[in-house]
Amino acid sequence: MPTGGGLGKAVRAGKAIGCTALQVFTSSPQQWRAKPITDDMVADFRAALDETAIEVVVSHDSYLINLCSPDETRREQAISGLRAEMERCARYGITMVVSHMGAHMGQGDDAGLDAVAESTRRVLEGAPASVTLLMETTAGQGTCLNRSFEHLAYLVEKVGHPNLGICLDTCHVFAAGYDLRTEATYTQTFGELERTVGLSALRVIHCNDSKKPLGSRVDRHEHIGEGEIGEFAFRKLVNDPRFEAIPILLETPEAPEGHERNLAKLLSYRES
Repeated sequence: MPTGGGLGKAVRAGKAIGCTALQVFTSSPQQWRAKPITDDMVADFRAALDETAIEVVVSHDSYLINLCSPDETRREQAISGLRAEMERCARYGITMVVSHMGAHMGQGDDAGLDAVAESTRRVLEGAPASVTLLMETTAGQGTCLNRSFEHLAYLVEKVGHPNLGICLDTCHVFAAGYDLRTEATYTQTFGELERTVGLSALRVIHCNDSKKPLGSRVDRHEHIGEGEIGEFAFRKLVNDPRFEAIPILLETPEAPEGHERNLAKLLSYRES
């Protein structure tokens, strides 16, 4: 949800369109500088949670973060920036932050993954224990890492920290080559996730259709059921008992108006 006017306003706006979980930015995703958090801002956010009975709010980090930048200064800035994001989350009481983690920018996957692992360990060593960092699956556009479940599995093992999990984005995994459109491919994709990373690491799902075809490695979100993925995957997802307790969040176009109709569509798919 848009956060102009504060996170409390975002929570109330989410409740108004039927949300039971939300994703927000605690600061501008396009800037390193963050507005200081005041006691009043925190109080209003927590009051909004009480008023709405919304229990889950997830943060998304800055789009500027690249934990494997070949530029050492920018990499250090990314480490500090992500740790600061986790500190802001702790101040608000937000327990999960989603991150795109990194793009190797010509170093290659192996060097990029090792750099991300080292940076992530440093972030988590100095971060509040109350906040879990979630690596988001990517479409693999450009040199973005985490386009494969093997990337995620490698980082989970290499970092070896309990406060590291994953966020699966349906548009991203589809564009990266993981099909979700039939019973067989849906089962195969989540079976592969279980085999490599383990479903226990999955804490959040971003629910988005894709403008681009399977394996295109192009990240373009579409309204639910109106893209290349189609309705089946989303009907299956919102009725999958394995994900009953996992927040499913929309990042579809034309927010927040588009979110209202996409949320209504997802709720209409529920069988119970």
